[in-house]
Amino acid sequence: MIIDAHVRIGDSRDAGLKPADLLATMDALGIDQAIVAPSERCIAYDNREGNSETAQAAAESGGRLLPYAVANPWRGRAALDELDRARDAGAVALAVDSVLQGFDLLDGLLDPLLDFAATAGWFVYVRTGTPATALPLPLASLARRRPELPVLMGKSGATDFWIDAIPALLHAPNLYGDTSYAPWDTVLSGFLAEPGIGAGRLVFSTDSPYTVPLAEVDRIRDWPIDADQKAAVFGGNVANLLGRRQ
Repeated sequence: MIIDAHVRIGDSRDAGLKPADLLATMDALGIDQAIVAPSERCIAYDNREGNSETAQAAAESGGRLLPYAVANPWRGRAALDELDRARDAGAVALAVDSVLQGFDLLDGLLDPLLDFAATAGWFVYVRTGTPATALPLPLASLARRRPELPVLMGKSGATDFWIDAIPALLHAPNLYGDTSYAPWDTVLSGFLAEPGIGAGRLVFSTDSPYTVPLAEVDRIRDWPIDADQKAAVFGGNVANLLGRRQ
């Protein structure tokens, strides 16, 4: 089973993706399920609209799309209320983008949302790769503070901060690497070579619509690792994270 761990639907600044087009691409590439976040605007500002759109897309997909919940932590109590509403509508995990939402990963602002995610049994996707507030090593420090909470390092620091991805994963055992953008002959092979990381800490995603999904799928299919490792990366690991939900 192949699960795409991160896709954004809706209209964003550089690209857009409609649920119907996403499902058609999934059919063409043999992707069984995808976890979908809303557009940049809805991540940053109009959280309710974004959560409603992802919940509707999921409801109309026959179980193939699963919604992330988003809430800007600056909204305080209202952010938690929105996460509660999104969970009731079927959200399966929390998506965070500290650049779009305007905070530092280590300033404590996100803590109430992380508490909610832990109680809900969610994992947390955090996009990385943009200085100065969305980098692998600060995220690892945050994850290490919350050992009960699985954290997915979105994009694994791509591209300028790939060099920090392995130290980040070694620092926080509850941190998972994202395969999107990462070539297997350098970045992914480095993950696999570390005894403290390995295939059990890697999660496949396309990060559509910002990538070429075929290239992301082929990168894992062509990766010279055994079938069990590929199965874990392609879907087994994130399926285990999804299975934590209460």
